[in-house]
Amino acid sequence: MSAKIEKVIVRLQERIAEGQFYEAQQQTRVVAARYVKQENWEAAVDILFNVAQSLLKAGQGGSGGDLGIFLIDVYKQAALKPDSSNKGRLLTLLRQFDSEEPTRKKFISEMIIWSAKYGEYPAGEPDLHHVAGSLYAEEHDAYEAERHLTLGTKDSPEIFARLEYEWYTQDDSHTAALYAARAVFPYLLTGNVRDASRSLRLFTSRLTEANKNLTVQDVSSGSSDIRIYPSLPLLNFLGLLLLAVQKGGADLFQRLKTKYAAQIREAGTWDEALTSVGEMYFGIQRPRQGNPLFDMMGSMFGGGAGAAKPQPKRVGGSAPVAEGLD
Repeated sequence: MSAKIEKVIVRLQERIAEGQFYEAQQQTRVVAARYVKQENWEAAVDILFNVAQSLLKAGQGGSGGDLGIFLIDVYKQAALKPDSSNKGRLLTLLRQFDSEEPTRKKFISEMIIWSAKYGEYPAGEPDLHHVAGSLYAEEHDAYEAERHLTLGTKDSPEIFARLEYEWYTQDDSHTAALYAARAVFPYLLTGNVRDASRSLRLFTSRLTEANKNLTVQDVSSGSSDIRIYPSLPLLNFLGLLLLAVQKGGADLFQRLKTKYAAQIREAGTWDEALTSVGEMYFGIQRPRQGNPLFDMMGSMFGGGAGAAKPQPKRVGGSAPVAEGLD
């Protein structure tokens, strides 16, 4: 950073220290726009990042968010790649937003759009999704967390499984598979079998640790191992489905659906996801064309972006308590 730009930033930060937040924001926009016009991208980025950070630290989320979104727009105009430095600035700003700040959601959206356009990942950079999803998970905003953690990093399943398990504990004991599936199906439908399997393993580990009386049977063969839960048939179905995806064929998949047809009907929201799994992994033609991920999310993740802290999902008050679960 040049001495000239550093002086500009210090002057603008002095306005913030004096409580002249609006003036600092507007002056920053004017100065940054001048450098953008000159295509002096480095200067514009330095000014916008530093002043946005100061405003966010001062509790001025609206003004800081506005400059943060301007910063992303400069990234786009300059066609900057999502390298560690460019992403690092955005993640620094993201972590300083208040959870209730309205501009944060747009900031996250624009950040993902930029990284998708100029990076290697069509759905956006995994580490950006991971941080956004982790923040939403901490705030118990399950729907937003799920959207981002699905597209996150190898560290995301740990947070994803914990989120779903904590949500499950607010519900009836027999609904465990419904919550585990909220991680398993999205991972499968983005082609991520590794994290689908890991998320189920992490979820069931929490389940068994918290419920010492839950009956569990370990079944081993020469090529695979699986845990069976006699009182939770749909949890068994998920484990067998993952096994079929990795080692089986269309015939095994169809037999599994037939065997667990009654329980799948009771789940009520798995049909579209299973149709997509059948098409993606077993070559079973779906009756109509569509985007598997978006169709599944529309069916399974109903509630929309406006849903904040989710309420426990009830699947029928008359259902029996699963044996061994408190």
